[in-house]
Amino acid sequence: MTHAKPKSKITLSVSRDIPFNKLLLSQSNVRRIKAGVAIEQLAEDIARRTLLQSLTVRPIINEDGKETGMYEVPAGGRRYRALELLVKQKRLNKTAPIPCVIRTAGLAEEDSLAENVQRAPLHPLDQFRAFQVMREKGLGEEEIAAAFFVSVNVVKQRLRLAAVSEILLGAYAENELTLDQLMAFTVNPDHARQTQVWDAIKDAYTAQPYQIRRMLTEDAVRASDKRAQFIGIEAYIEAGGAVMRDLFESDDGGWLEDVALVDMLVTEKLNEESDAIRAEGWKWVEVGLDFPYGHTYGLRRLFGEQEPLTDEQQATRDALQTELDQLEADYADAPELPDEIDERLGEIETAIDAIDDRPLVYDADEVSRAGAYVSVSPSGHLHVARGYMRPEDELPVAPQIDETETPETDQTEDDGAQSVDPASEPDEDEDLKPIPDRLVAELTAHRTVALRLALSASFDTAFLACLHKLVLDQFYSYAQDSCLELTAKCVYFGSQAPGLGDTPYAIALDARHEGFADKLPNDPEQLLDHLSALDDATCQALFAHCVALTTNATVDAYNLRPRAIADADRLAVALELDMISAGWKPTADAYLGRVTKARIAAAVAEAKGDKTASDLKPLKKDMMVAKAEELLADTGWLPEPLRTPERQIEDGSDLVDVPPAANDGETAMDAEGDPADNEDAGQDEQLTAAE
Repeated sequence: MTHAKPKSKITLSVSRDIPFNKLLLSQSNVRRIKAGVAIEQLAEDIARRTLLQSLTVRPIINEDGKETGMYEVPAGGRRYRALELLVKQKRLNKTAPIPCVIRTAGLAEEDSLAENVQRAPLHPLDQFRAFQVMREKGLGEEEIAAAFFVSVNVVKQRLRLAAVSEILLGAYAENELTLDQLMAFTVNPDHARQTQVWDAIKDAYTAQPYQIRRMLTEDAVRASDKRAQFIGIEAYIEAGGAVMRDLFESDDGGWLEDVALVDMLVTEKLNEESDAIRAEGWKWVEVGLDFPYGHTYGLRRLFGEQEPLTDEQQATRDALQTELDQLEADYADAPELPDEIDERLGEIETAIDAIDDRPLVYDADEVSRAGAYVSVSPSGHLHVARGYMRPEDELPVAPQIDETETPETDQTEDDGAQSVDPASEPDEDEDLKPIPDRLVAELTAHRTVALRLALSASFDTAFLACLHKLVLDQFYSYAQDSCLELTAKCVYFGSQAPGLGDTPYAIALDARHEGFADKLPNDPEQLLDHLSALDDATCQALFAHCVALTTNATVDAYNLRPRAIADADRLAVALELDMISAGWKPTADAYLGRVTKARIAAAVAEAKGDKTASDLKPLKKDMMVAKAEELLADTGWLPEPLRTPERQIEDGSDLVDVPPAANDGETAMDAEGDPADNEDAGQDEQLTAAE
């Protein structure tokens, strides 16, 4: 019988302490490229914790094959250089014993390569959890950061990653979740919500980090929201509210979790502010976060007058203006203003604005019948619109009747013509009596025709008369101070376009309107004289503004108005209207979330190409909307009803002509996809396209 020989036992290399001055860095070290922790940081770590890993060394042999007592270091070169640095800094004795493993078999290069290749890197999750354990054992974030030579923010990030749901950490450990996705989940600390979102996206075709963030914050209020800006983050936190922060991406201040608390604080602050407005004596004060665009339509606006400057205020303003003019003159030719001069100019302008921005004074009797609106501006500041008179609060106008007048005419109708009874004509011998009504009508008819002829020959007077009537219609409700039969109608969009009032173009138009209104006289009887005194540029600007307010380019299903829309297109071309430059964006709320998936895909295909659009089609509606919003940002893409003919958009490479939106304003029913594709958009969705 043959017996198998027992396997020989493994004998490990000898290890012992060798003085540092007996060690030399080997040329056989395979690491040539610097990577990982810097030598300086490694030296500091050794100084703090001492050497945690031995050096691998080999005896240096002379020409006779004998050991010289010196050793080369083929594996552990970075540790050797860190020790060498400590010796140079005189923080380590040059004869200090260094733990070493002495190798004699094989090649030095093999030792170096094996040490680096066989070493398994630490899984990031293990690092996150290690930081968490150290935190739990009492180390502060600053101490952990100092110990591992990272910033405090990095420590906070890793602790946040370690604090997500164990379900997510397990998925990350099994490579079911990427690090970027895991970072996105940290935005909301609620483990239950994290798990809900993970269950919703884990089987999806793709789940981008931005989609995860959006889903986790959809029920919160962004810190940049006007409600949050109005109450202030500090007040919200003091009231017990929590703020979600994204430690991995810019979050504009984070998200306020407690929406109900935000709304309560907004309501309380608005009510407090409105009490001060009510104390001014207004009959009514309406309070709201915002009001529908055009909510003041049909109300007469009171025009208050600024309080006059006191002698002291006037002297201060004159001195500031003189200094401002002098500085601007002194540095008119300077290529760049010195910092101190630029700062002083800003201070002067701010001071002048503070003096000029004095409160308006209104007639006490009108204040007792008028009211004010208190709301929050898009920038999060208190917005007070004072001085609006409702029709029912207007004083009754007594008819002007001349009691001396008596009926003098006898009018009969014959084939549409009217005749005068000669017997009703006054005798020459009778006392002087008022001119008969009929004769007055005839005479003024003659005057009207002659007036038309004269007016038609004078552009300046016609322009002023037209401007007078337009301003009356647009700024003085129910005023009857013009003989022109012009009517300036202005269409408002209160419920038709929610959120319109917060758009950049609506805000700019309202600001322009208020700028003109503040300078108009309160009494409409003084308006013509006021307009006559204006310079040409101001008259033209006011005229254009009033005409612009009569523009109506809307398309309704019950009123397509194709010829009017064609005229609107001509205006848009003449004005080079660009809705993207104006401030419109293809967001979920503005467009993408309100159309079918087929429409979304078509938009992306037009802007980014068919390949990009096809990648979106397998996504669920909400994810498709979010991805499309990201793809369409900054492309200049517009839906058909917003396009100006002959303008162009970019498709990512070449410029493509934008075709007309639809045929003469017809309503285009969205039939590209099954209504089920609409999901959140609703079952009866239709697109109105007009070009």
